[in-house]
Amino acid sequence: MRVVLQRVTQASVTIEGNVNGQIGQGLLVLAGFTPTDTPEDLAWTARKIVQLRIFNDAEDKMNQSVQDVQGGLLLISQFTLYANTKKGNRPSYINAAPPAVAIPLYGQFHQTLEKELGKPVPTGIFGADMKVSLLNDGPVTITIDSQNRE
Repeated sequence: MRVVLQRVTQASVTIEGNVNGQIGQGLLVLAGFTPTDTPEDLAWTARKIVQLRIFNDAEDKMNQSVQDVQGGLLLISQFTLYANTKKGNRPSYINAAPPAVAIPLYGQFHQTLEKELGKPVPTGIFGADMKVSLLNDGPVTITIDSQNRE
């Protein structure tokens, strides 16, 4: 699985004119899945997100996690994280999990994030046309790939 994290002061997702989820300070989590993702990939990624020290402490050093600052997470499915742009100008998404596989993974990942964070995690709706608004703080944007654990 692959995620893009954006540290935000606020973020929201709107679907058909209605706000479906929103947070104040925290992380916008864009998540993409492959057919080979396992429950261990989901758990490892969720722990990494919740424990990643990318929020400033009292000395203005990135030394606190989203848990430490009591921030929120906003989870958005995004298959385009697996875009392959090597050939031509139209991206291929052949490496992204098809909906029949990705929807259950997204649901499991959502539950795992809520368990790790210890509070509800608002989401978008899988496959919907979503409008995501955010105020990136920093800016801080980090990618995590469960198949490339650096």
